[in-house]
Amino acid sequence: MTTPNACLWRPQPEQQNKTRMTRFQAEASPLDAGASYEALHAWSVANPSDFWSAIWDFFEVIGDKGKAPYRLPGEHPTDTRWFPHARLNFAENLLRGPDETLAVIAEGEQRQAISLSYGDLRKQSRALAAWLRQQGVKPGDRVAALLPNAEHALIALLATSQIGAVFSSCSPDFGEQGVLDRFGQIEPKVLVAVNGYHYGGKAFDIRDKVRSLQSRLSGLQAVLGITADSLNGLPPWEGTIDCDWASALNTPGISEYHQGAFDAPLCILYSSGTTGAPKCIVHSQGGTLLQHLKELGLHSDIHAGDRLFYFSTCGWMMWNWQASALALGATLVTYDGSPVWPSPDRLWQLAEDQRITHFGASARFYAACDKAGIRPGETHDLSSLRTLLSTGSPLAPETFDYLYEAVKKDLCVSSISGGTDIISCFALGNPNLPVHRGELQCAGLGMDLQFLASDGTPLPAGKGELACLNAFPSMPIGFWNDQQKTRYHKAYFERFPGIWAHGDFGEYRPHDADPAGIQIHGRSDAVLNPGGVRIGTAEIYRQVETLEEVLECLAIGQPWQGDERIVLFVKLRHGVHLDESLQKRIRQTLRERASPRHVPAVIAEVSDIPRTRSGKIVELAVRQTVLGQPVQNQNALENPEALEAFRNHPALTES
Repeated sequence: MTTPNACLWRPQPEQQNKTRMTRFQAEASPLDAGASYEALHAWSVANPSDFWSAIWDFFEVIGDKGKAPYRLPGEHPTDTRWFPHARLNFAENLLRGPDETLAVIAEGEQRQAISLSYGDLRKQSRALAAWLRQQGVKPGDRVAALLPNAEHALIALLATSQIGAVFSSCSPDFGEQGVLDRFGQIEPKVLVAVNGYHYGGKAFDIRDKVRSLQSRLSGLQAVLGITADSLNGLPPWEGTIDCDWASALNTPGISEYHQGAFDAPLCILYSSGTTGAPKCIVHSQGGTLLQHLKELGLHSDIHAGDRLFYFSTCGWMMWNWQASALALGATLVTYDGSPVWPSPDRLWQLAEDQRITHFGASARFYAACDKAGIRPGETHDLSSLRTLLSTGSPLAPETFDYLYEAVKKDLCVSSISGGTDIISCFALGNPNLPVHRGELQCAGLGMDLQFLASDGTPLPAGKGELACLNAFPSMPIGFWNDQQKTRYHKAYFERFPGIWAHGDFGEYRPHDADPAGIQIHGRSDAVLNPGGVRIGTAEIYRQVETLEEVLECLAIGQPWQGDERIVLFVKLRHGVHLDESLQKRIRQTLRERASPRHVPAVIAEVSDIPRTRSGKIVELAVRQTVLGQPVQNQNALENPEALEAFRNHPALTES
């Protein structure tokens, strides 16, 4: 049996010598070249003004940095001002690559790859920026996009940023009410929409949804429609729209960039909305840029000419994160459609065809590949692949094993953790550190990441609430229409006053010779508490899902006889049913590999596990359903119909 936190990969000295992290430490920090990552991280946290100024200079940010100090603290962390005298433009920094350098390769289910150079991106985004100005879009106005993950969404983001407006996007598979719950709050002046999309070999016409939104969005002045090559077989717009994409790109382009304040708004992202109306989270131009340069350039070691792919929709923050790699001169590879159509290895074929160097997907995707018996390292040429990224939920130790056995042995597997709330990460990969089984490699530079006890004191060891003790540039500007920051403070600072509590449950994992790793055990609002012992749901999932019969599972705590009991729901392989023998194996696996405390009181079979559109399972919504409580905003779920199976489940009523 594999050692629980065994070292699975260690960079060679010649690899470390070539990384941006090594060069940053030598050129931009006061530390000696041989200093440890812990020393570099400690310096970055203790000297925030110097550290973030060094990030600006090291990545040669275009703009005026202004005078020091580059951090002005306020009474509350949310009052901190970063680079108070700076002026910059996000799009200008992303569009600085040479004209002929390849910027984007966009693929989809029903389309051939579309390639755009940095020159193409500049030309098209400048034309669209001019068209937006013709519609009356000014700095601070909102431009909303209902688009698949293709070149159009990227061009729309860049054009919107170029003129100082605010961009917001949703995936076209969102239901009408789900889109309205988001865009309806921010009142966009322009809506950019596609007439349909393909998924799983099927075409979906969304023109009626767009027509309805057109009449229901207050303040909307124009709809820009796209009928892309990838949408063959879908009907044309037939007069619904105010302008088509090709006509807008024929507008004589503008060349200037609106350079605004560092904390000028760039984009609005949305919380999942499973506990109420989605929060409209406003992120800044400068904070987003610097944080992404740090994460993509240092922690992910992306260089000019590298090719980054992250499987995402335009409704997930990883889409925004990937886009920022343009500022490093990288090539983005995008894919729109099902990751397993027409075959389960579709994305691995993409990695081979496009010579991807940095491949990203959800932990759920990798676990599904493992369950399906896919071994891409044996069937595909992945010689270009250096880094594999994973987020969305904790990456199970067994999935680490799978990736090193079935994908590639010489590979930095970077499990990362953060969120839409900060448009970035707290815990990241590091090309200079080893990868340990089941662990994230390190806390991000500049982030004072701690795990806190219930009284708010940091835990050097043991499980606690994930918190960040310092302010950082990618903290939201605020929530839309929350001028007093009341909802903002309640969301992140109510648990521990003055400290960002992220809502995750985890711990630092020490090693004898290597720096401590990080393990995330799941969302803290889903933590189980039988007999007063706190158990992260991921601790259960990683063991149960090693069983061949179990595809996925979900655990909740149910009030029971004055205490709490664990109820485990399992989704099984086709043709498999939950009999007494399988129940016994599940309980035995948990008892032997975790502890008797992890053994559920009830195990119940369901046909599907409900999840958000970014692939995260929703324990809280299931718990509310089991307890007969209302589940708000089911439009936030990818498969809301799955909840019905949990209501009055026979296994619960019989127990």
